[in-house]
Amino acid sequence: MFSNFAFRAVVLATALVVPTPSVAQAPPPLDQPVVTVRGQTYTPRSILARNMGTDEDQTTAFPPHKVIGNVYYVGTRTLSSFLITTPAGHILINSTYERNVRTIQKSVTQLGFKFDDIRILIATHAHGDHQEGDALVKELTGAQVMAMREDVPALEAIRPGGKAHPIDRMLRDGEQITFGGSTLVARLTAGHTHGSTTWTMKAQDGGRIFDVVFASSYRSPATVTAEIESEFNRTFTTIRALPCDVPLGDHPAQYNLAAKYAQLTAGASNPFVDPGNCWGEAEIQEAMLRAQVQMQKATVNRGSVR
Repeated sequence: MFSNFAFRAVVLATALVVPTPSVAQAPPPLDQPVVTVRGQTYTPRSILARNMGTDEDQTTAFPPHKVIGNVYYVGTRTLSSFLITTPAGHILINSTYERNVRTIQKSVTQLGFKFDDIRILIATHAHGDHQEGDALVKELTGAQVMAMREDVPALEAIRPGGKAHPIDRMLRDGEQITFGGSTLVARLTAGHTHGSTTWTMKAQDGGRIFDVVFASSYRSPATVTAEIESEFNRTFTTIRALPCDVPLGDHPAQYNLAAKYAQLTAGASNPFVDPGNCWGEAEIQEAMLRAQVQMQKATVNRGSVR
C-alpha cells in the first residue's frame, strides 16, 4: 500500500507540474513538484513552511508534556526536543537552535526534572535547527554528545559564536545506547543528511510495552543526486521494517503534535499511540522524492533533444 500511494503521487506530480516541451527553455518554478498523498497536496515550499513555521514558532515553547512512558516533549512549536528520563539521569534528543536551549531548560524544569541531570545528548541530523545548541547543552550539563559518524563533518561546521561542536562518541548504524534502564537504537536513515538518524526505543506505559520511533526528516534536497537517491532508497526500505506504535518526528507537524496534544484527556486512550500513521510522513517524502527524480530526468531529456 505504501508504494502504491507513492506511485500515484508521482504520476499526479508528473501530469500536473512537469513543464511541457514548449516551455523547456524556461527555468522550472521554484515550488515544484506537486504531489498528493492521502488526499492532501504538498509542494517543497509548503512542506518547509509546515515544518519550520515562523521565527516565533521556532522559539516559542510548546506546552511540555508526557508522550508515553518516560518520554516527554520539551521542544518548541515547530522544533522537536524530547527528554527521556531515567533513574541515572536523562537523555535529550535534539538541542535545536542555541537560542532555544534556555527554553528547553525551562520546559524540563516545568515537568519536575532537572536540566543538569541530562547525561547524554543525541539528535536526528546535523542541521542547525536540530543541533546548533549542542555546545551550550554540554556546557550547562556536562552531557556526552553522541552522533552518527556520517554526520560528523557537517556537525563540525556548526559553530555558533565560533564554538567548536562537541562530539564525544561517534555512532554506527544499529549501535545501541543503554542508560538508566532505557535503550535507544541508532538507525542510519540517510538522505536528508548523510548521517540522518532515526532513533527507536521501547517504552513501558500502563503495563504495556510500546515501540517508539523518533523519526528524522526524510525530506530530499532541491536537487536529487544519484547518491542521495540511493541513500533514500535504503532509508525507505529500512524504516518500513521498524516496529512502531508511537510515531514521533523532529518537527512536530510530522506527527500531528498539535492535534494529538489537544486530544489528551485523563483516562482516555493516548493519542500518541498511532501505529496506523507511523509512516505517513515517509509516504509524503518518498512521493516527493520520486516526483523530483522524474522531473529532473524529464528536464535532462528535453535538453538532450534541443
